[in-house]
Amino acid sequence: MSSDTLTQPATRAPELKVVPARHHARWAAAVAVLVLAAQFVHGLVTNPVWEWHVVGEYLVSETIVRAVWVTLQLTAYATVLGFALGTVIAFMRLSRSPVLQTVAWTYVWIFRSIPMIVQLVFWFNLSALYRELGVGIPFGPVFWSVDSNSLIGTIGAAVIGLTLHQAAYAAEIVRGGVLAVDQGQQEAAAALGIPRLRQIRRIVLPQAMRAILPTAGNEVIGLLKGTSVVYVMSIGELFYQVQVIYGRNGRVIPLLLVATIWYVVLTSVLSIVQYYVERHFARGANRTPPPTPLERLRRFVAAGRAPGPRTPTEKARQRTGEKAPGKTGERA
Repeated sequence: MSSDTLTQPATRAPELKVVPARHHARWAAAVAVLVLAAQFVHGLVTNPVWEWHVVGEYLVSETIVRAVWVTLQLTAYATVLGFALGTVIAFMRLSRSPVLQTVAWTYVWIFRSIPMIVQLVFWFNLSALYRELGVGIPFGPVFWSVDSNSLIGTIGAAVIGLTLHQAAYAAEIVRGGVLAVDQGQQEAAAALGIPRLRQIRRIVLPQAMRAILPTAGNEVIGLLKGTSVVYVMSIGELFYQVQVIYGRNGRVIPLLLVATIWYVVLTSVLSIVQYYVERHFARGANRTPPPTPLERLRRFVAAGRAPGPRTPTEKARQRTGEKAPGKTGERA
């Protein structure tokens, strides 16, 4: 090999041109979706049948606001009582007593099998079955009795029906959350001599809430919309009042839109509350929980004002909110 060959520089490989992938189908699908969304919004704005002036007239009227308050009351009562009763039934199913297990399983089976509207009508007509309700010795004399109509009114019958129906589903939700907790947690607590009730209250339930909350949130939102079924009992909740109003003036579409807007607003508020409650109970699993949408918005605005990061490491630190080493602002 000659010395000229050794001194010649090595030939460089030709540089490859990087061509980004082109997603034509994705862009076509996005354009089609945007066109459909634009057509839907255009129809909402230009179609005179919606009668937006009527919607604005009744949206915050006194009658509708009172009906929304009744809907919220029914939802709150049925949620609190239903999940309280459902928790008891769930632990009855988890107990070692065959009697408690059988009673709890039968309750869940019956109340999940009967439609809610049938249960509500049944409780509304309870006086036809029991004219009086009393307290006394079983199979013996009655010491105190009261007329069932005066004891259980229309609202009371609705709350009882919604509560018993909700408790059956809440029991299965709570039972599933408790079963999701590792059995070793209870064994360790028992080895430390912690009482059974304290194990459930301080160890099992806080961990089970992570599995309970997503499904429980869906149940509460479903219950909020399910309160519209009580219109069969002539209770002045949102859907019933909307029916009464459009039965008088014939404006069916705008009044239904009023009810729709209120249901969307209420379910959106419940979804926001569910998000923050889930984030609160996820603290034990995530040491650094992900930022909330408001925190992300603040960081986005702050990043737009500040000079942008120059390196990938700085970009990653900016996304996670981590400070650069040696820049904590404190002296060693």
